[in-house]
Amino acid sequence: MNAPVTPALLYLDNVTVSFDGFRALNALSLAVDHAEMRAIIGPNGAGKTTMMDVITGKTRPNGGTALFEGSHDLTALDEAAIAELGIGRKFQTPTVFDMHSVEDNLLLALKNGRRPLATLFSRGSAREQERIDALLERVRLAAHRYRKAGELSHGQKQWLEIGMLLAQEPKLLLIDEPAAGMTDQETADTADLLRDIARTRAVIVVEHDMTFVRDLGVKVTCLHEGSVLAEGSLDAVSANERVVEVYLGR
Repeated sequence: MNAPVTPALLYLDNVTVSFDGFRALNALSLAVDHAEMRAIIGPNGAGKTTMMDVITGKTRPNGGTALFEGSHDLTALDEAAIAELGIGRKFQTPTVFDMHSVEDNLLLALKNGRRPLATLFSRGSAREQERIDALLERVRLAAHRYRKAGELSHGQKQWLEIGMLLAQEPKLLLIDEPAAGMTDQETADTADLLRDIARTRAVIVVEHDMTFVRDLGVKVTCLHEGSVLAEGSLDAVSANERVVEVYLGR
């Protein structure tokens, strides 16, 4: 591996993405440190999803730099290779295996190189069971390990999918609108969970719920028309006249 050119875990510089003449990202620059949680806000069409697509290799930028751990060029890697580097993504709608138990969902997600069927028919080593136990506790589902995932509430499914991401041992998690559709208690518990995760891993949270963002208590980046409009604490960003004009004032 070459020597890192930046100490940031994720480094985007001057990233541009165009679709049929429309600039979804317009010279976007962003840096996220190790074990940092960052909230990304902005109006629809601001470039939030495209930014995550670039980070995960789903979309190739037309220009700019995208580095992970200082020396891995994300623009030159496919989605599978980027996932192997330690970047995990959770979409807004949970995607769990409804007919399998909560425990089996986590077993299937474990980063152990075994094929899915072999994983289900073998209950795993003592170490794997310890990891499952720890994951269940961490995502608040220890009491639900034998329930089918399809029986969980919306919020619990979100936690299960976050647990499945953690089972892959990512260094960076991309979480899309985790609070959408949750009860107030689930929302508060999710903020606690993400803060806990961010003690050891980097987390990027794309969110529209400003109450939830405030509860996270982290640095906020507001995107508009594909570039950074404002960055700082939520209070500072919320006081920005342009942010109020294009987003919060709507």
